[in-house]
Amino acid sequence: MNIDKDYVLSLAKDILSIPSPSGYTKEVIERIKQEADSFELDSIQTKKGNLIVDMPGTGDKTAGLIVHVDTLGAMVRSVNEKGHIKFTSIGGPLWPTLDGEYCQIITREGKSYTGTFLSESPAVHVHKDAKSKKRDPENMYVRIDEQVSSKQDVLGLGIGVGDYIVFDPKTTITDSGYIKSRFLDDKINVASVFGLVKALKDAKETPALNLKLIISTYEEVGHGSAFIPDVDELIAVDMGCIGEDLSCTEEDVSICAKDSSGPYDYDLVSLFKNTAVANNINHAVDIYPMYGSDVSAARSGGNDFKGALIGPGVHASHGMERTHYNAVKSTVELLYHYVMES
Repeated sequence: MNIDKDYVLSLAKDILSIPSPSGYTKEVIERIKQEADSFELDSIQTKKGNLIVDMPGTGDKTAGLIVHVDTLGAMVRSVNEKGHIKFTSIGGPLWPTLDGEYCQIITREGKSYTGTFLSESPAVHVHKDAKSKKRDPENMYVRIDEQVSSKQDVLGLGIGVGDYIVFDPKTTITDSGYIKSRFLDDKINVASVFGLVKALKDAKETPALNLKLIISTYEEVGHGSAFIPDVDELIAVDMGCIGEDLSCTEEDVSICAKDSSGPYDYDLVSLFKNTAVANNINHAVDIYPMYGSDVSAARSGGNDFKGALIGPGVHASHGMERTHYNAVKSTVELLYHYVMES
């Protein structure tokens, strides 16, 4: 199997550039549908906004490969009398990493304004607690790049409660193979899954499994895939965890045995581990202590399938994330053997 590295990285960078916090995913879903169309794959969109792409196989068994395209973000909660925009979280951003980060405020009328996330004590020459003040929504605000000094000035721009605030992903791909960006969780695996599709198409190979590629849009808020089409197995392709008490690195595909929702299917976890060993794929089997996936949500929704979770190791999740192309490559290789040999 030949994985087109340039294609995978180019698609990842393209998707990462499209704002898509949970609930604001139409544009990125349209972009992914274009990709499915380019491979002549049929797709449907659910009422909820998820995209389901069909790739027929040669066998009777159907597997879903589920990735999520929604990201963390924020929403306008209020505007105070000084003209500072206060916000509420979408998902669980790591707020200290966002102090000083650039953003956009997107209004319901389609206008866009730039701004910066700041502490309420942003200046060391002015505020005694500039270094110690807690960084969270109660103690931070958005400074908008417009000449405003009051609540009415901001409201006069058309900005209102419920408008989305999106972060600059700051995507960088280094010559040494590192991929640095916000929201690698989970846009890097949209690229992984389509990298698998392209590899199969280029080789004119048909998978043994009937595949449904499911692009979910509410994973970061816990219910991305409560509804799942009829599948025998569902594989979440999501970020692997790196850190204390974990063995995964940024060059491995991680195989999750258990997360906060409970253990994954014993047979599938064993299959992925044994497949990785047999094919010399860099991998790690780990337990994620504070994690839930689209498979977790689908199981909670009462769906009947065998479930598993794999994905490239990603460092500093929900902050300034980083992985290496080798981990993406290992993920695609493991998926290839799964869909061709199961």
